[in-house]
Amino acid sequence: MAELTTTKLNAESHLLLDQPLLRMPYELSRKNFKTAQRYVEREREFVLTALKTTANAAMSSPNSSDPLGSLDSMISRMQGLKRKLEGLHEEEKAIHKHSRTRIQHLQDLYDIPSLADVKYDEWSRIRLNRLLVDYLLRSGYGDSAMALAKEKGIEELVDVDAFVACHKIEASLRAHRTQECLVWCADNKQALKKLNNNLEFELRLQQYIELVRSGNAQKLTEATMHARKYLAPHQDTNFAIRAAGLLAFPPETQAEPYKSLYAPERWDSLSSLFIKTHNELFSLPSRPLLHIALSAGLSALKTPSCHSQYASSSSNASSSTTTVCPICSTELNELARNVPYAHHTKSYVENDPVVLPNGRIYGRERLMQINEKIGTPPGKIRDPTGMAQLYDESQIKKVFIS
Repeated sequence: MAELTTTKLNAESHLLLDQPLLRMPYELSRKNFKTAQRYVEREREFVLTALKTTANAAMSSPNSSDPLGSLDSMISRMQGLKRKLEGLHEEEKAIHKHSRTRIQHLQDLYDIPSLADVKYDEWSRIRLNRLLVDYLLRSGYGDSAMALAKEKGIEELVDVDAFVACHKIEASLRAHRTQECLVWCADNKQALKKLNNNLEFELRLQQYIELVRSGNAQKLTEATMHARKYLAPHQDTNFAIRAAGLLAFPPETQAEPYKSLYAPERWDSLSSLFIKTHNELFSLPSRPLLHIALSAGLSALKTPSCHSQYASSSSNASSSTTTVCPICSTELNELARNVPYAHHTKSYVENDPVVLPNGRIYGRERLMQINEKIGTPPGKIRDPTGMAQLYDESQIKKVFIS
């Protein structure tokens, strides 16, 4: 029964880390639909207005060629709309194909009965590859991510295009360009409005700052017009007041908040704000999934003894133990220092536990077997993780679980 409990696969707990796998296609599909709806509504208004104007013109001047020209214009607009919708339809089909593949990938997990099944190892390898691709994409290594996804055959399980587009916009902001990000804001205007996000206003403010920074009279006039058009509608009046105050302070000012507004580091803040907004819009976690999985794994294994004052078996070359705690290893010990301890609802303790003078606890039978194997003198006991110290058997004390 114990073996069945430890090897039974709980698919629901596994999928806590895989929610973005389905959220991204959903958000992309929703965005695709909204774009198509916007195109149709815009062309519908144009065509209805043009039809009414053309009909009136045809009735008033039956022999005029203007109605035919208007009809040709409307046909051209409808053909343009058709091409746009066909492009969106192809995108929609690709999104649906990716969704089906991802749903099947998750369904495969439900069809695996046990953690000991070889199919679980295969599924876990695919998941690890997905996490690695996600990490590479978030770190800006788009080409490496695409190469890995192609090599492992998981192109439909990762969102390479979305992250590549995101990093292009981030790079443009770090290069002191706002136009690409403003286009992205326009494409997602309604969604950003629902999130009550200030990214577009911050970008407009940065454009205003650059106009004021020049100090040119013509640029200052443009800055004033720019502020009236884009900054004045902001709900927070302090936002517009701060912007207006820039006109009275030169770029080298030491007065706050104007010094911070003029600072070059503001471009880095804008790029970080864009990344945060992008992740929030597409329901993506702010941290790489690999970091989340690694933190959870380290926490699940970590116990207080992993960072005790006594030497671990991983750092002891003469240790006879064959199983090494990953957290005690030199590779992961420091990395796991700041993660929380594991929360164990069950305790698994060896039979007849005893404690050595250094505070380490072992099962009596296993401790004796190890000492017999390493040739400890009769009546003496060595700690398997601290071979230098030799204890008398009388110093061993039995412990009880309370």
